[in-house]
Parts: sequence; structure tokens; C-alpha cells
Amino acid sequence: MKTLSIRWARPIAFATACAVLASCGLPQVGPNKKQIFAGSVQREGDAFIVSVNDRVTRATAVVPALGFSESFKNAGQLGSDTIRPGDVLGITIYENVDDSLLGVEGAPATLEEVQVDGAGFIFIPYAGRIRAAGNSPEAIRRIITAKLADQTPDPQVEVRRAAGDGATVSLVGAIGGQGVYPIERPTRTLATMLARSGGITIEPEIAQITVIRGNAKGTIWFEDLYSHPELDIALRGGDKILVEQDTRSFTALGAMAGQARVPFESQNLSAIEAIAQVGGLLASAADPTGVFVMRNEPEEVASQVLGRTDLRGAQRVVYVLNLTEPNGMFMARDFVIRDGDTLYVTEAPFTQWTKVISAITGTASSATSLTTLTGG
Repeated sequence: MKTLSIRWARPIAFATACAVLASCGLPQVGPNKKQIFAGSVQREGDAFIVSVNDRVTRATAVVPALGFSESFKNAGQLGSDTIRPGDVLGITIYENVDDSLLGVEGAPATLEEVQVDGAGFIFIPYAGRIRAAGNSPEAIRRIITAKLADQTPDPQVEVRRAAGDGATVSLVGAIGGQGVYPIERPTRTLATMLARSGGITIEPEIAQITVIRGNAKGTIWFEDLYSHPELDIALRGGDKILVEQDTRSFTALGAMAGQARVPFESQNLSAIEAIAQVGGLLASAADPTGVFVMRNEPEEVASQVLGRTDLRGAQRVVYVLNLTEPNGMFMARDFVIRDGDTLYVTEAPFTQWTKVISAITGTASSATSLTTLTGG
């Protein structure tokens, strides 16, 4: 019985190892290069395989188009004295007669806290309904004076602007002090209002500023606000300002130091930066000739990349980067990663061979242990 066990243990181990190799049952982090290329359209698959070159990097360098419309950028700053609905005025009227029309003898008529209504008007006795919104206190003074001149000789009118709630903006999101702020002389533009509210509380590289004005909306990068002066737009009462973090991300898989859904850390992200962001390639397992970027490419971009005119709708495209080529690192530096991309690095053939050896030696060790247990 002992001799029989020894006789059959090694053949069994060899047969088991051969079965492992034949079934390709070795573990791997994902498809290898051969399997990915087998799924190409050229081989009746459903994805286009494209090697990255200078032409491809130019055609795919599409970044989010952020900015303000011309109506936002061309809006003039509100004058510090411009009256708006909701503002409060103080009005004093001096009459040059003993029997005054509005006040008492020897004293002026004082109207405190005259609020501009939603339509922009105020009411003054004997002067009637007067348009205040859009005018300065001096213009309102002249209007009241002209209307009262027919009823009392040489009226002297004083108009003061008090604190009001007619010109305010609301700020929410990743900002130092969320709340409602009045538009005042120092805070008539977007940048100054952000500063008044305490500034942003997230990294400037990934901060986006959205301004909502009625039915219109515009979004910019926070960093562009200071590098492009035309984006420091004049504010309007009722504006809503939202500060939020960039929500774009890519997925990193395969033979890299990290495998995860990774948020963007800058406005533009290249393939080489994306690899570095997750810790780089695994030196013991990665195949630098098999770096793939997988995405659903819009029809217009896919048509330009593939040089075809018969495509309809978004296309599955797999971009191939070979970091071992003379200009491979430059291609990876110039190739732009986009929102929703999957960055995948295949394992090196040596890694698979190591797994085969481990499977064989592991199986042989198990067979030896089995022989020992049977008394061999």
C-alpha cells in the first residue's frame, strides 16, 4: 500500500498542475492585453481599440466648458446710490411758508422709513406715487421737489437712503460664512462678495462657483475668477451664489498601487497624473505596455479619432498607452482623462508565469504532504 501511494502521488500532482494550466483558472486582476484586444471591433467585438498618438491626444483633449454668458459679463456694476425695491428712505421736507402743507409751523415734515415697494415706487403726500427704484436719492429729491412746487412755494427736500433689504445675495456651499449679504459699495462684484463671506473652504484647484440669476445660470472655476478679470461679474439683487467641489472622477483598476473611484484633484488631469494620483504602477506586477483608458466617446470625437463618418451615437473606445516607447511617457502626459473614465493596467506576462509556477509547486507540495500522511 505504501509503495502504491508513492507511485501515484507525483503523477497526480503533475496531472493537477496540467489541469490548472489547461483551464486557465489562474487568478488575475482583470483581462490581459490579449483578451482586451480580442474584444475589439476589428475582431467582431464591441469596442474600438486605439493606440494613443499626437493626433489622438489633440482630438480627445476635451475639458468641461465653464464660464459666464455675455449677459452676465456685460452687466454694469450697481451704483452705490441706486435705489432698489425693498430699500428704505428717509425724507425731510422744508416749506418756506408759515402755514405749511405737510409739517407744523416752524418745523419740517419728516417721513422716516419710507420703504420702496416691490414695483419700485414710494408714496409721498401731495406728491403722489413716485418711481424710486433705479434712481439715486438726488434724482428722487428733484422729482419730489418738482411735484410739490405747484402746491407749496420753494420746497426744500432731503432724501436719505437707510439700510434696507432690496439688494442682497445669498451664498451657500463650501464657504466661510453662508448667509444673505447686502450689495454694498465694497461688495458689488463676485470676488469681493466671496471675500466678505469668508472665502471658500475647499481646495481652490477643485472649487467651482455657480451664480444663479433668475432663470439664467453660469459656472466658473474659482481659480479662473482671478486669472480672468472679466469673470468678476457685477452682482444683482436676488443672485444666488453656490460654491461646491468638482464632482468629476475616474476609476482606477488593475496592477496599480490603488484601486478605487478617484476624484479629480485639478481642472485638467492627464493619464500620467492619474496614475501618480493612485500611487503609480505596481513594479512587481504591472505591464507598462498595457495601460488602457476606457470610455464612451461622443460621436463627434469618436468620428475624428477613428477617421470615420458612419458612426452614430456614443462609441466604446479603448485607448492604449505604451509607457515603454520612446515617447510613451509624453503621450501619457498629454492624454487627458475625463469624467467617468476607467484607467486599467494589465499584469505583466511574468506575473502570470509566477502564478503558474506557484500553482505547480503548491500542488506538488500538497502531493508530498499527502504522501507523508500515507506513510511515504
